[in-house]
Amino acid sequence: MRRPFDFPNPVNEVAARTVAAGVVAMSVTYLLTRHPLVLAPLSYGFAARVASGPRFSPLGLLATRLVAPAIAAPRLVPGPPKRFAQGIGATLSILAVVAHAAGAGAVAVAAVGAIAVAASLEAALGFCLGCRGFAILMRLGVIPEHVCVECNDIWSGRRLPADRTSSTSA
Repeated sequence: MRRPFDFPNPVNEVAARTVAAGVVAMSVTYLLTRHPLVLAPLSYGFAARVASGPRFSPLGLLATRLVAPAIAAPRLVPGPPKRFAQGIGATLSILAVVAHAAGAGAVAVAAVGAIAVAASLEAALGFCLGCRGFAILMRLGVIPEHVCVECNDIWSGRRLPADRTSSTSA
């Protein structure tokens, strides 16, 4: 049984890409309107997904429960790199909130722009910048191997076997 703040491993990449598409929509909305209320669900969603995957994220729940199952069979990938990527998104989105509140609109726009670029790559191409960063940090020994044993060959782009019994959430 999953505890409330466990992150799923493996993760359904279809759901992760669906979440990324929602993040792109929110990011572009902010970039076009500069309305600070858009930053609230963006930041909350990242923080919630870092804490527990989709469990407390409305966008994550929509992606894992409705959209992803309707569009494709699950494609399982290791969870720790996806959590790392969500952490980067949380950091950038919280930076955007603080910057916007402090009147540093250019910083907020740059942070949300970076989120939009990364989320667009994930949503459209399945290329996860945060996951690549995670892999580099593993190769450099910054992230120990025990954090993600499945990640030792993350550069190959291979998927995990479909018969894994862990959660398949984003």
